[in-house]
Amino acid sequence: GLVGQTRLVKLGSLSEALGQTILAKAEFLNPGGCQKDRVAQAILEEAIRSGSLRPGGTIVEGTSGSTGISLSLAAASRGFKAHIVMPDDQAAEKVELLRRYGAEVELVRPASISNPEHYVNVARRRAEEMCQLHGAGAAFFADQFENLANFRAHYEGTGPELWAQSGQNIDAFVMSSGTGGTLAGVGRFLKEVQPNAKTYLADVQGSSLYNKVAWGVLYADEQAEQTAKRHRTDTIAEGIGIDRLTKNFSMALSEHNGGLAGVDGAVRVTDQEALEMAHHLLAHEGLFLGSSAAVNCAAAVKVGRLLPKGSTITTILCDGGARHLTKFWNPNEWPSFGLEPPVKREPLDLSFIH
Repeated sequence: GLVGQTRLVKLGSLSEALGQTILAKAEFLNPGGCQKDRVAQAILEEAIRSGSLRPGGTIVEGTSGSTGISLSLAAASRGFKAHIVMPDDQAAEKVELLRRYGAEVELVRPASISNPEHYVNVARRRAEEMCQLHGAGAAFFADQFENLANFRAHYEGTGPELWAQSGQNIDAFVMSSGTGGTLAGVGRFLKEVQPNAKTYLADVQGSSLYNKVAWGVLYADEQAEQTAKRHRTDTIAEGIGIDRLTKNFSMALSEHNGGLAGVDGAVRVTDQEALEMAHHLLAHEGLFLGSSAAVNCAAAVKVGRLLPKGSTITTILCDGGARHLTKFWNPNEWPSFGLEPPVKREPLDLSFIH
């Protein structure tokens, strides 16, 4: 099919500036514009094989947008329907795309995962309600955060592709985390074929995962001013950063995966660094990218500075900028996140990465 086998590109300006080789897998070239196409395909196929979703049924998911878009296309290609629940603060173009792709979209207010009205909890209830009304198999809750088909899609697909395309030469893999499936799946595969390869989490402000990797404690500084029932501090980046430990992310942690090799370290990326990186890559690489891809590339620079000269660092270009026009690429939105307009710089000037 059309999903997978995306190109691996060298980011010339970053590579030259660091004296490293920075390679990025262009997952935005998948039909749904994101690596979530792989996950959607794997989840749907496993649901069909297990009998959890009968012909003509509805696949239900709670998502910030990208997985919903991928599931909507996958469902349409197999004769299923899609019901997508998402927070109402996501970029408007994601909602429009979902509706154009035939999904029923339900918008809810942002809330903590402990709140029954969190978009994931609402999606789970909707699937249960549909099955109660129409019988078993009428609906299936995709559950991308906890469904290990997510991990397997990247362990069996993205990881082997990246290894082959790199010429079997990878010193580090850097990836942000929403569900954790890409980081865990690709990381597991790379550790098996190249035990010395390092894997790093790229984490955003307000997320708890950096401290989980660095210190073993699932906590974000921003939580000090919140109760467990309140929504965590926001980031302009969509689809990444989380304040709970998912089954997929747990596969990247030795203390949770049965003692297997896991993620080696973590770096933090601010919203300002991500915004600057997105504009830098557009100006000097001709790549128009979304927020999570920008975070990954900023983190790749930080990891590159930690490794010996001549190292090969790989990452993922998750999605393009076209689905981020009204938020991440909208100057009118930047002040509400405390962001300054990016400064134009020379190709080798990476001083905006701290």
